[in-house]
Amino acid sequence: MKDIALYIHFPWCVRKCPYCDFNSHEAGRDEAAYLQALLKDLEYEAQMWQGVQIKSIFIGGGTPSLASGQFYQTLLAAVKDSFPVTHDLEVTMEANPGALEYDRFEAYLAAGINRLSMGVQSFQDEKLHALGRVHSSQQAAKAFEEARKAGFKRINLDLMFGLPDQSLEDGLYDLQTAIDFNPDHLSWYQLTIEPNTAFYAQPPKLDLEVSHDLWEQGRALIHSAGFKQYEVSAYAKPNQECRHNVHYWQFGDYAAIGAGAHGKQTRDDGVWRYHKTRLPAHYLKRLDRVATSATPNGHPFTGQAHVLTREDREFEYFLNHLRLIKPVQKHDYESKTAGDWSVLLEKMKPLESLGYLTLNENSFQLTDDGFAFLDEVLTRL
Repeated sequence: MKDIALYIHFPWCVRKCPYCDFNSHEAGRDEAAYLQALLKDLEYEAQMWQGVQIKSIFIGGGTPSLASGQFYQTLLAAVKDSFPVTHDLEVTMEANPGALEYDRFEAYLAAGINRLSMGVQSFQDEKLHALGRVHSSQQAAKAFEEARKAGFKRINLDLMFGLPDQSLEDGLYDLQTAIDFNPDHLSWYQLTIEPNTAFYAQPPKLDLEVSHDLWEQGRALIHSAGFKQYEVSAYAKPNQECRHNVHYWQFGDYAAIGAGAHGKQTRDDGVWRYHKTRLPAHYLKRLDRVATSATPNGHPFTGQAHVLTREDREFEYFLNHLRLIKPVQKHDYESKTAGDWSVLLEKMKPLESLGYLTLNENSFQLTDDGFAFLDEVLTRL
């Protein structure tokens, strides 16, 4: 039986952050109506996938921690009724320290959520204010402590660097504070300015030189604390990698439910990418529609669906796989992209001469410089 993942999207938040380009909305939340739509969406997804079992679930947003424990109790029970799941199913929920009722942690755990990803971003209030976050550093600390007290053994802390007016000392302070809480996983990534965000319209002043120094010293600090980097921005204690994200980065298939949720399915006629209709109000209206076929484009909640070209498959494969701190293997590349390894080798030789990767006949792996200039590597492949 083939392993797949499941992504569930919760599209509402308390306030849209100025750097956020995700599908999130401040108004119009109706938990009961949204749950019914998710259940119907799930029903059609189950018809679309045959001979699979779910190995991981990721609940993203928006701010999924705005929903109640009962919401997830009902939803996750329906998932298990609709799909076989592995015995060690990983269920991650994103949680915002400013949108948490601490007594909900036990309810989330009882519902089957066994991993939290807390969007802390910084442990300094002035930096949180600049990022438009609704929580304080004190609330972040309390959220982590209450989650541990409730019984959560697997907690990721999300941190950002390269923030407006952030010094090297500021960034290292955030990292050390996070490390002192002893999480099993850290996601540490640089602030990027994305189109269709408030920061894109009015860009803050960012110091790239400080960011570069922080990247080098911060990684050393994280490694010295017992974390191993396994992806460009992900660091884990032994055996604590996020299995769901690794599945993405290895170009695995995944089902998707919720407004704007993206899925990927390998079928006899090719590799499909699909996403559900984006606006929550429009998504809710799809409840009355029926499926025209058990395919991504026949799903009543689908906004768009298409089969990837061979070139698209290769680009997406590298876009995902090159984030991982592990070699790209010839057999994996050829089986997932239908590409020609010998042609790829010729493209990689100039990158090897630049010091961006190490190369042999059956595999290649990025160097530290290759990760630092990943965008350039991708444009050359």
